[in-house]
Amino acid sequence: MARIAGIDLPRSKQIGIALTYIYGIGRTRAREICEKASVDAATKTDHLGEGEVIRIREIIEREYQVEGDLRRAVAQNIKLLMDIGCYRGLRHRRGLPVRGQRTHTNARTRKGPRKTVAGKKKTLAKK
Repeated sequence: MARIAGIDLPRSKQIGIALTYIYGIGRTRAREICEKASVDAATKTDHLGEGEVIRIREIIEREYQVEGDLRRAVAQNIKLLMDIGCYRGLRHRRGLPVRGQRTHTNARTRKGPRKTVAGKKKTLAKK
């Protein structure tokens, strides 16, 4: 079993796909890493040699920010936006969409479940 950046890569998948299980590595970056390590991206993870795993691990540690470090950096950037009080920071603070999406109808993922308002029943008209 290959363990890279604190993540156990799945055994039965190609290394080009298995590397995407690491936070911060997508398909394109996984392909780049395989080329730099001179490993065929179609090789299954359990067929990799120990030397190939070490080369991949060294390239990731040396050239890319992944997993905990990347998560920490993203959280720090969001905190900075909130501290300086810019518009994007205010949207993060209020839990609303940050990138200009409409909120009148959608945005339920960011806003959470609907909050019902008490006393908002429709009353019947008296005759």
